[in-house]
Amino acid sequence: MTITTLSSRELNQDVTKAKKAAAHGPVFITDRGRPAYVLLSIEEYQRLTGRRQKIADLLAMPGAEDLALEIPPLRDLAQPADFS
Repeated sequence: MTITTLSSRELNQDVTKAKKAAAHGPVFITDRGRPAYVLLSIEEYQRLTGRRQKIADLLAMPGAEDLALEIPPLRDLAQPADFS
């Protein structure tokens, strides 16, 4: 795990760099030389919090309405009842 430190100014100038660094470990973001925030990948955040994603959280995400959801039809679920 690699720890990266960026100033707020560096973050504003190169967000892509921060996102790439977060894939390899936490990114500390400083404000006036002092650690103020930590950027983590979603996988690392979920690992740390032990939180599982819920369908309601996923559907509430911005842009979720644009996702195509294809649910294959389920066949052969109904069977005749045996009353013997």
